[in-house]
Amino acid sequence: MSVQQRTLDCKDLHSYLKTLQASVLDRLYNHPATCLAVFRELPELSRIYIMRILFVDQAVPKAIMGSWVSPNSAKELEDIVKLLTELRVWQEVEMQGGLKGWLLNPTFRKNLKGALLGGGNEWSMKPPTDADPKARGISVLDEYAMGRWECVLHYMVGSQQQEVISSDALQILQHAGLMKKEPGENQLSITKDGFQFLLMDTSAQVWYFLLQYLDTATARGLDLIDCLGFLFQLSFSTLGQDYSTDTMTEGLQKFLQHLREFGLVYQRKVSREDHRKDGRFYPTRLALDIASGPKKSMVNTLNASSQTTGYIVVETNYRVYAYTDSSLQVALIALFCELIYRFPNLVVGIITRESVRQALRSGITADQIVSFLRQHAHSECYKEPPVLPSTIADQIKLWAIERDRFIYKDGVLYNQFDSQADFEILRNYAQERGVLVWHTNNGRKMVVTKEGHDEVRKFWKRHSRNGSM
Repeated sequence: MSVQQRTLDCKDLHSYLKTLQASVLDRLYNHPATCLAVFRELPELSRIYIMRILFVDQAVPKAIMGSWVSPNSAKELEDIVKLLTELRVWQEVEMQGGLKGWLLNPTFRKNLKGALLGGGNEWSMKPPTDADPKARGISVLDEYAMGRWECVLHYMVGSQQQEVISSDALQILQHAGLMKKEPGENQLSITKDGFQFLLMDTSAQVWYFLLQYLDTATARGLDLIDCLGFLFQLSFSTLGQDYSTDTMTEGLQKFLQHLREFGLVYQRKVSREDHRKDGRFYPTRLALDIASGPKKSMVNTLNASSQTTGYIVVETNYRVYAYTDSSLQVALIALFCELIYRFPNLVVGIITRESVRQALRSGITADQIVSFLRQHAHSECYKEPPVLPSTIADQIKLWAIERDRFIYKDGVLYNQFDSQADFEILRNYAQERGVLVWHTNNGRKMVVTKEGHDEVRKFWKRHSRNGSM
């Protein structure tokens, strides 16, 4: 028996799109950027199938499409059929003669062809007609993006910061269950999910945060379709290139300001009287791989170019050396380490059984701790792999297993049976229904699940009534 620890569910792009209503998906495919983003993230075999039928305007028999792969790939074909059907990329139709076939979504086909081949209405964002006299370089954009995003993380860990977090970010933190307000308290406090969120890599954090924002888009008076379409357009933009806001609707202008607060775009402040006419904005690395969900390729480039990357050294004696002066990074290490010394640019801590157990009680998993230490390992550690000593990784997981001894389930206890026969009848009934949790012949006791209690109780009443007649 074990204590099952819930992990934060960070959906990828396709998993998120599957949660949308069919009508929403159909409208989304009117945006070429959406079709290209969905196509780009599909498995290789799925992309091959789509390209083979992209220029076929009629349904293709299943038997023909099934012959395109070897019999050994039947399971893989079944998986992609399910995926493409759930995404409404294609649908099953009945052809002449009763044959079953697959037909590519006409809207998806039209807009994917436009995105791949050109032609039709222009779907990418337009740069301003005039050059920016105060153009921002890539290094400036990187610094701005991480500064804005770390502002959110600073607030979550409760560290001191000069930047003030926006009310929109606070609402999303609460909506996502990352922070909550305790009764009688004015300040928000971090939750178990929040602790897990802190140890996720930056790209996964941003993607999860955006998914929570999109859940509230309608309540903010925004069109979900327009917001998603704009995010996909951002993912195909060029880093360091400025884009015009002239053609953006009022709703997208509002959405753009929220993205600016989260560090996904950079936009200079303008006067209230200007109302951002002839404005421009710069997408940052945080926005460029939005369509990839938590796959993090561009954000890894950002982290690799940052001075804060690769600052942790872990020794086999459980000592942790963090070469950093960032209060945020120190706070993250303190989530699972006992801090011993702190110098201007160095923090020394030690991983102990109690510090790891405290992290586990907070909701952090052993795998997240190990992944965090490996992800932020100092560059010197890569000269002699492994970057994290295997004894440390194994011990952290062993300490986690110590807690995995019991599963707590709500249940109802049945006892005080008049006879062994009555006990066995009810026990067998509960076992057949799959609601029996535990039983013992000694004392004639049994426990059923809370969900199965009503059914078992009704059966027992019928049995008792029939037995007394």
